[in-house]
Amino acid sequence: MPDVTKTAAATAADAVATPSVEAPAPQGKAEKPRSLWGDAWRDLRRNPYFLVSSVLIFFLLLIAAFPGMFTSASPTAGDLVKHYVGKPELGNIGSPGWLGYDIQGRSVYARLIYGTRASIIVGVCVTLIVTVVGGTMGMIAGYFGGWVDAVLSRLTDVFFGIPFLLGAMVVLQAFVERTVWVVVFALAFLGWTQMARVMRGAVITVKQADYVHAAKALGAGTGRILFRHILPNAMAPVIVVATIALGGYISAEATLSYLGLGLASPTVSWGVDISAGVQAIRTSQHILLYPSIMLSLTVLAFIMLGEAVRNALDPKLR
Repeated sequence: MPDVTKTAAATAADAVATPSVEAPAPQGKAEKPRSLWGDAWRDLRRNPYFLVSSVLIFFLLLIAAFPGMFTSASPTAGDLVKHYVGKPELGNIGSPGWLGYDIQGRSVYARLIYGTRASIIVGVCVTLIVTVVGGTMGMIAGYFGGWVDAVLSRLTDVFFGIPFLLGAMVVLQAFVERTVWVVVFALAFLGWTQMARVMRGAVITVKQADYVHAAKALGAGTGRILFRHILPNAMAPVIVVATIALGGYISAEATLSYLGLGLASPTVSWGVDISAGVQAIRTSQHILLYPSIMLSLTVLAFIMLGEAVRNALDPKLR
C-alpha cells in the first residue's frame, strides 16, 4: 500500500519547485520615455495661465493679420464734424463710433484694431533678431571660452552698460523717417545683450555633460556638437527669457512713440494714440483709456505665457 503522507509531500514539493506557467497578461506598447519638452508640454496643457495667455495671443495675432475682419472703418480717415463728438457708443458693438472718435474725427475702435499690427510686428521681430544675434554670440563665447569668451563678453558688457531706452532714443534720432523697421532696428541694436548672457551661461553648463564629451571622443565636429547636442539642451532658458522680453519690447515701442521718438503719424500705433489722448485727458478720457487697456492686456499676455513656460521647463519647479 503506498505511503499517502509521503506522496502528498512529494506532490507539494513539486508544486513549489515547478510553479505553473501562466500565459503572460496582454500588455500594450511600452510607454516611451518623455523628454524635457514632452514633460513641459504636458504641464503647459494643464496650466490655466498658459491657456488664457495663448487664447489672448492667438486673438491678437488674428487681429494683426486680418484687421479687416473686425472693422470696416479706416483708421486714418477722419471727419472733423465728429471731432470729440459724444461719448463712446458702447451699445453699438463693432461700429466705427463704438468707442468714440479722436481729435481729428477718426474712429478710436478702428485705430485700436489697426494699431495691433505695428505693436505685434515690433515685438515679434525684435525678439527674433535679439534671440538669433544674442544666442549666437553667447553660444560661441560659452563653448570656446578663453580669449573668444573674453572679447565677446567685454563687447556685451559695453552694450549692456548703455541704458536701453536712452540708447534707443539716440539711435532713432539718426533717422529722419521712423518707420516700424527703424524702430525694430533701434530696439534690437541694444536688446541682444541679455540673450547673449543667458545663452552663454546655459552653454557653459551643458558643455560639461557626459554626452558632449562622448561626442568629442567619437570625433564629432564642432558644428555637429553645437547644433545637435548643445543648442537643443541650452534653448530652454533662452525661450523663457525671449517670451517674457517680447512683452517688454512692445511696451518699449509704445513708450518711444508716446515720447514722440518712435512711430509717428500716419503709422497707426497704440503709443501714438496714447500720446494724442493725453491732450484730451480732461474732456475725452476714452481716447487714452482704450489703447492703454489694449497695450496692458498684450504685455500681460506675453508675460503670463513666459511665466507658464518657465515653470514648465524648470525641473526644480515640477
